Amino acid sequence: MIKEEEIKAAFETKRNYFDSGATRGNKFRKEQLRKLKKGIKKYESEILEALSNDMHKPAFEAFVSEIGFMYEEIDHLIEHLDEYMTPEKLSTPLALQPSVSKLYSEPLGVVLIIGPWNYPFQLLIAPLAGAIAAGNCAIIKPSDNTRHIAAVIEKMITEIFDFNYISVVQGPGAMVGPALIEKFRFDHIFFTGSAPVGKQIMRMASEHLTPVTLELGGKSPVIVDKSANLNISAKRLVWAKFFNAGQTCVCPDYLLVHEDIKDDFVAKMKHYILKFWGENPLQSKDLTHIINDKRFNILIRYLNGINILHGGKSDASNRCIEPTLVDNIPENHPLMTEEIFGPILPIITYQNLNEIIPIIRKNRYPLACYIFTNSKKNEKIIIENIEFGGGSINNALIHLANPELPFGGVGFSGMGNYHGKYSFDVFSHKKSIVKTKNFIDPALRYPPYTINKEKWARLLFS
Repeated sequence: MIKEEEIKAAFETKRNYFDSGATRGNKFRKEQLRKLKKGIKKYESEILEALSNDMHKPAFEAFVSEIGFMYEEIDHLIEHLDEYMTPEKLSTPLALQPSVSKLYSEPLGVVLIIGPWNYPFQLLIAPLAGAIAAGNCAIIKPSDNTRHIAAVIEKMITEIFDFNYISVVQGPGAMVGPALIEKFRFDHIFFTGSAPVGKQIMRMASEHLTPVTLELGGKSPVIVDKSANLNISAKRLVWAKFFNAGQTCVCPDYLLVHEDIKDDFVAKMKHYILKFWGENPLQSKDLTHIINDKRFNILIRYLNGINILHGGKSDASNRCIEPTLVDNIPENHPLMTEEIFGPILPIITYQNLNEIIPIIRKNRYPLACYIFTNSKKNEKIIIENIEFGGGSINNALIHLANPELPFGGVGFSGMGNYHGKYSFDVFSHKKSIVKTKNFIDPALRYPPYTINKEKWARLLFS
């Protein structure tokens, strides 16, 4: 367990390093981003092995979602950093002439980034890349639920970065979090994880008026209407739902399908489950396992007394659960009130599209929403009437992969967003500057305030 004096040293050395101005230059930031990418490449095989040891993540899923994603994100930041750092010239009202208005992006200082266990590499390193691009120093805290990848992260970060600039702190979140947040005034805290822990972090951060970004979760619905291409929709939904064994913050949490196509759609989903993971998914090398015994047991309890359409078998020794389809779930069942975070897909039917809005609003503000339809009318109704962080039409999960799009929640699913320019912005302060020229100095604003001056003022501001 890290000692209090070590935490203090980690924070204070970074405060001093930031105050020295070393992190502010464009050249320095790009160099650190390149070092980060080079470090990931060097440790790629260890990262993949650690993810397999922690969660039995298939190499393909691990590379695409944890490593390849980071290469894309870092390259994007390096390519656009000059543009992001250039002060933005804005228009200036006539009343303030002769002046020029500019917006400067300034680094915040020393930031704390706390990562989750479900994508323990990417969801920690992606915000770190944004913090680096914006010119900050950082302390990062990996999840203690994924000890193998946490060890690789610490080894990699220690090797490639100066301790005074970026370092890793480890230990149980319930102990390390308060030791950091309650005792030190970070300039920003970026947290990815559950809503209950997010509330605790926000509460602790408020004592220092430290701003927070909270990337949480929620029950993300998927809607399939009668106009959808059922074969492609089933294939894409099955892939998205059971990717990482459903342990994804934007995972399709439950399915709302029109009653006229339910049987056909379920049959197609069963077909693709068998095609992707075989007759015995518990033995498949392509299925991620559940993170720990506690979570495994919760998911197994969810299935007690539930009508299982497909799957449902499990192996406690490997913490593995088959891709499972269920229906006829009572409204007050945890499958319909809690974020599932596992390979279980509840299925609900509807007759009219208007029925789905009150169903979704029982678990309001999901992080994502997925719409499978060929009807522009239905697409418009759902986008305009349901509050959610982001999503996809005729696909799922993939909106995260576009660095041009902000990623984040709304309401209970989080606050703030990141990826690409939004990662740069979340770790920057926008400093407003008005620069006035000296070749003329209108007397209008100076006393004495005559009737004539007031007339001119009314004209200028009308």
